[in-house]
Amino acid sequence: MERHRFSVVVEKDKHGYFAFCPELQGCYTQGDTYEEALENIHDAINLHVEDRKASGEELPQAEQISLTYFDIAV
Repeated sequence: MERHRFSVVVEKDKHGYFAFCPELQGCYTQGDTYEEALENIHDAINLHVEDRKASGEELPQAEQISLTYFDIAV
């Protein structure tokens, strides 16, 4: 069985949590809790990967990811 690593970003907003996988365009989901968002993105990634493999597409690998913040005065 092949193993692939994908990065996941989870953001909190006033409606809950939004999660996406930067390597897989269009692979995103949401959840009421952080844990639910993680479960949902795990499922979404699995489905996305299965679909790509069935179509004969290559799977991208996670590159080094940097996350930072900027304070902007307005």
